[in-house]
Amino acid sequence: MPFSETRLPRPAYKHVVPALLVGLGLRLFFIWRFPFASDDTFFYEELARNWLYHGVYGFFANGHLLPSDMRVPGYSGFLSIIYFLAGPARMPVLIAQALVDLATCVLTALVAARLASGANRRVVTCIWVGALWLAVLCPFTANCTSAILTETLATFLTTLAVLIFLLPPAMEIEFLHKKRQVVLGALTWFLGGIVVGLGTLVRPEAPLLIAAVLLVQWVRWQHRANWRRLAVATLWMLAGLLLPLAPWAARNARTFGRVQFLAPRYAETFGDYIPTGFYAWTGTWMFRFRDAYLFAWKLPAQPISIDDLPSYGFDSRDELLRVTSLLEEYNRGHGMTHQLDSEFKELADERRRRHPFRSYVWIPIERAAAMWFTPRIASLPYSGRLWPPVDSWDQNSTDFNVTLGFSLLNCFYVGLALVGLGYSFKNPGVAVIVVFIVLRTGFLTQLPTCEPRYVLVCFPGLLALGAQVWGRSWIGVVLPRVIPTAQLPRSLALRAGKDAVSSP
Repeated sequence: MPFSETRLPRPAYKHVVPALLVGLGLRLFFIWRFPFASDDTFFYEELARNWLYHGVYGFFANGHLLPSDMRVPGYSGFLSIIYFLAGPARMPVLIAQALVDLATCVLTALVAARLASGANRRVVTCIWVGALWLAVLCPFTANCTSAILTETLATFLTTLAVLIFLLPPAMEIEFLHKKRQVVLGALTWFLGGIVVGLGTLVRPEAPLLIAAVLLVQWVRWQHRANWRRLAVATLWMLAGLLLPLAPWAARNARTFGRVQFLAPRYAETFGDYIPTGFYAWTGTWMFRFRDAYLFAWKLPAQPISIDDLPSYGFDSRDELLRVTSLLEEYNRGHGMTHQLDSEFKELADERRRRHPFRSYVWIPIERAAAMWFTPRIASLPYSGRLWPPVDSWDQNSTDFNVTLGFSLLNCFYVGLALVGLGYSFKNPGVAVIVVFIVLRTGFLTQLPTCEPRYVLVCFPGLLALGAQVWGRSWIGVVLPRVIPTAQLPRSLALRAGKDAVSSP
């Protein structure tokens, strides 16, 4: 059956203003107390300023402003708009990101309500309210607003696209019979594709969401009678995706002589040498974020110490001596050469042949676990050190407590989502979110580095899954506080009254 309508009773809306005010306060706290800037921040800021004030999307080199395609233009365009309205300062950008993230919280609640569609309206309301409070109180997404990076805007656009694709005209392909229904479905697919296209101009991996939607739809409606509708849905999504990307591709064709819809894989300028052999070697052992600072991000010319190589970075003493020799040559020459890079590639190939399971299965699993189960304090003034516990506590008890608390909170969100998944796994929208999380995580494990912040785009979906618990397990406790008992169906009212009497 198609999704039922999801309309929330009026009492649900009394939570919106308090939740958003609390969420705004949390985000302003991070902005005021822990503002953060990385190397990428300066890239985006320079691109935005040059685009706004000089009309060229690029960088200055040797006194000349040269166009560039090393970053997709969505986030820099966002910065340019704010610079135009409020001047080239960071605080207006951070305030704007806080407001965008609050809008994402509302979208998260709406996604959670869609996942609960078909349930009693009061149950849906509980889930909606629970998702809203989960989202506004999440410190990980709130902390992102204090950094001039792509995550906040990318998360908003991804969540908006998820909500669009979960609407009945987009999901219930088999029930589109009348002309009006078909047109409405086509418009929904096209609109979702456009939003994903805009998201692709912010983060180039955004099309993975369309891949997840299409995979779920083709599996769900696999009967031959639905193939025509599925093909139409696919074409409309792809058309919407390409529409925002077309100007960027046309600009690259006109400026650089090549059609390029996305950013280069390694964010390089055309013609730059990329040490793919070295990245292949680090890909056979590196799974912790800290190793990116010590190895991958030291290129092309910063010295790399062999003492920073962990024990799992080599399989024998002979291999350690070989790596030591290569790094010493790199340090003496002050840079990576083609010859050195080819030797690192040869070393990587040997390690893969020797341990294929470790290279192709275990390392990606470790990377995924490191990205998902982390305290997420890279932009906070804490070391993230937990082991050994006694020594970490003795050296800095505040650091240890914050790191442990954030780690447990992160595990709580993931565990809550798994419980919620058990309650709502039959909903096809859940499959879309789960497949998207799996595809995106798998893609991120193949990047040269493993940055935990990249999975934050999946957190609204994670929180929407976790919010399903509010309408199922705790209905007798939570529901009466959201909606007066007199408004409940008789069976739920009796259960709520019984639980209220039995509770201490």
